[in-house]
Amino acid sequence: MNPLTSSGLLLALQHADSQFPSGGFAFSQGLEAASQLVSKLGAFSFAGFLEAQIRHRWAEADRVALVRAHRCGDDLDAIARLDSEVEASTLAEGLRAGSRRNGMALLTTHARIGTPWADAYRAMIRDGAALGHLPVVQGMLWRSLGLDEKTSVAISGYQAAASLATAAIRLGLIGAIEAQRHVAGMLPVIEAAGAMPVGEDEPLRSFVPLAEIAVALHGVTGQRLFSN
Repeated sequence: MNPLTSSGLLLALQHADSQFPSGGFAFSQGLEAASQLVSKLGAFSFAGFLEAQIRHRWAEADRVALVRAHRCGDDLDAIARLDSEVEASTLAEGLRAGSRRNGMALLTTHARIGTPWADAYRAMIRDGAALGHLPVVQGMLWRSLGLDEKTSVAISGYQAAASLATAAIRLGLIGAIEAQRHVAGMLPVIEAAGAMPVGEDEPLRSFVPLAEIAVALHGVTGQRLFSN
């Protein structure tokens, strides 16, 4: 499907929309703890946190996993092997668990609306044959809907930035207008990353140590708004 056609553009907008029930509202990727534990982790800047997540987590790990899953087509066994690779490459348990929960929530929604492959892959997860990490599930589902690789990457990158900005608003760190400035500032970064080639067996790389430490410490601040 050509994403520049009206039908392709509308489909992309549907799945990029924050109103699409994907379950991502429950996760902050360490943002909550990082903003509250400055005495342990050092000065906090939402702009710096967001940029690190996009450049050093999304671009090098999640984007790569999504692209490789997209290229697997309907080979669910290959997708499951990639799922295991994502699990092994994600150090923090809170990030692993969050990715699996978010992926399962997205799969469940797609199974209910009849997206191809969603039911079959959800059954594999229930049987212990797959894990359901979010970027893997995104690549598989969006491919099954006819969205091309470039469009799928753009949706993923936009959602990664927008979900963190939304979490920051809910935490009272920034306002809605400031959030839009932050997201807009990340769009060129997302576009540039999306143009980077991904090899057939491209390794998954992530280097966001402070965010991973924050995830590990999540919960020591008392009542929590987010799961990680």
